[in-house]
Amino acid sequence: MATPMTPAPGDGGPGPVPVPLAAPPARIQPRRIWYLAPLLVLAGGVALLVLGLFSLISHVDSFPRVAIPAGGEVSLSRADGYVVYYEGPGAQSGHIPAFRVRVIPASASAAATSLAPYTTSVTYAFGSRQGRAVLTLQVSHPGRFRVETTAAGGLPAGSDLAFGDSIARGITVIAGLSGLLIFAGLAGLVVILIIRITKTRRARAAASAAAAPAWSPPGPQP
Repeated sequence: MATPMTPAPGDGGPGPVPVPLAAPPARIQPRRIWYLAPLLVLAGGVALLVLGLFSLISHVDSFPRVAIPAGGEVSLSRADGYVVYYEGPGAQSGHIPAFRVRVIPASASAAATSLAPYTTSVTYAFGSRQGRAVLTLQVSHPGRFRVETTAAGGLPAGSDLAFGDSIARGITVIAGLSGLLIFAGLAGLVVILIIRITKTRRARAAASAAAAPAWSPPGPQP
C-alpha cells in the first residue's frame, strides 16, 4: 500500500506559512518619569504651606503682650496701624468678656491717634494659644505705651492683649500660593494619568489587531 506523501514546496504544494514577528511594544508617552514634575510641584505646595504656618506662628509669638486685667507696657517700634488681639479662652469662638482698654503714651516721643473696634473677624489658634482681633490702634510716633484695662466681670486667667500687624494678609498669601501649587500638582498628575491610560488602551488594541491570525484559501494549483 502506497503512503501518500506531502508534496515538497518545490513541487507546487503549499509551503510553510510565514509567521510575522511580533513588533516590540510601543513606548507609551508621556513616560512615567513625567510624573516627577507634578509631584515636585505638589511637594513644593505642601512644603510652602508647612513653612508658612511655622513662620506665621513664630511671627504671632513675637507680638508684645500685656496681661489683662493687670495691664502693662508695650514698646511699639513703628508709626503705623496695629491690630490688638485678645488672647484667652473663648477667643476663637467669639465668647469674649466685656472689658475696656486705654493706651497711654509712656515715653516722650510716643503718640497714638486712635483706638477703634476691629470690624472683621480674624482669629488664630496655635496649640494652646488662641486669639481674635478686637481693636485697631493707630500709632503716629513710636515709643513705649502703657496699657490699662478694666473689666465689668472676671476675665479668664491667662488672658492677654497682643499688639501686632494684621495676620489676615499673611494667611491669604500662604493659603493662596500653597493651594495653587497643590492644585497644579494634582491636576498635572491626573492629566498625565489620563493620557497614559488612553494611549495604553489604544496601543493594546492595535497590538491585538496586528496579532490576530489571518487566513485566505489557497489559489488554484498549476
